[in-house]
Amino acid sequence: MTASTTDRPVLAHDDLQLLRLISQGLPLDAVGRRMSFSDRTIRRRTRAICDRLGVGTPIEAVVWAARRGLL
Repeated sequence: MTASTTDRPVLAHDDLQLLRLISQGLPLDAVGRRMSFSDRTIRRRTRAICDRLGVGTPIEAVVWAARRGLL
């Protein structure tokens, strides 16, 4: 899936919150504690966001969202 302006993936509020916390440099276990999710759930959700956006790493997902003014 491409992340173009005409085919923009939709990110839920929780997805954006997860990316915000990652953008602050928090490790995934700290993100999980803040969001009340297990480490495994955070890893799974992070991977799903990356897949949805068509990027390879969580930092690329953060950059994608930041460039669109979502963070």
